[in-house]
Amino acid sequence: MDTTLQPALTPAQREAFADDGFLVIRQLANAERINALRGVALRHAEDQIEPIEYEADVAYPGAPASRAAAGGNTPRRLRQAFDRDTVFADWMRDDRLTAVVAQLLGSDTVWLSRNHHNCVMTKTPRFSTATAWHRDLRYWHFETPHLVNAWLALGDETPDNGGMRLLPGTHRMQFAAEAMDSELFLREDVADNRELIATAVDAELAPGDVLFFDANTLHAAGANRTDARKLSVVATYYGTGNAPVPGTRSATLEPVLARSLVHA
Repeated sequence: MDTTLQPALTPAQREAFADDGFLVIRQLANAERINALRGVALRHAEDQIEPIEYEADVAYPGAPASRAAAGGNTPRRLRQAFDRDTVFADWMRDDRLTAVVAQLLGSDTVWLSRNHHNCVMTKTPRFSTATAWHRDLRYWHFETPHLVNAWLALGDETPDNGGMRLLPGTHRMQFAAEAMDSELFLREDVADNRELIATAVDAELAPGDVLFFDANTLHAAGANRTDARKLSVVATYYGTGNAPVPGTRSATLEPVLARSLVHA
């Protein structure tokens, strides 16, 4: 493994991630790579290349009632990105990307989960839906909660097109059962939660920027109110001393060794 020219996080960046639960690294992917990723993602979305999660499948407020309804064939996620094309696999194992992940995890060995995220997130005008405040770990099963997500923007991401929003410090917080609804989304009708939501930060991204966030950080996203599709490549990683719990969905597909200095 070539360890030259790989990003070394500053103490301030490490502290920001530890405190806030997220960190943005600008221009981690170059224009050539973004164009390649975006080209494949657009083709797969437009040609409906399975496996796909559709907006109708998640049944969030405002989603088409079924796949047969108007907008029912609107993709929400292109699943199994690592296995659907080498451009995604190469990115998810990229030395510069995994160097940052390794530092955030505090682990020389980095594993890519093929069961969680491992996708291209799409937000299509008109039929895209908002996602309420949640933690990714709500339905995941690992020995420890120490996982990092890497969200690569393939275009501009803003509040207008449904960009990510995060609640700083929530990866370190515990919540009473009544703070969450039955699907483990943060209830916005609870006074304490409303005060917390008022601290939200918009992660405005340009093409090539990567948002790294702790899988326990509360985050949300609005609908796409523009006339252009938004695309993001999302991967989930864990390191030494962690593993999916056998027999759970988190252990269904074998992980990918994305980085290992031990075996370099």
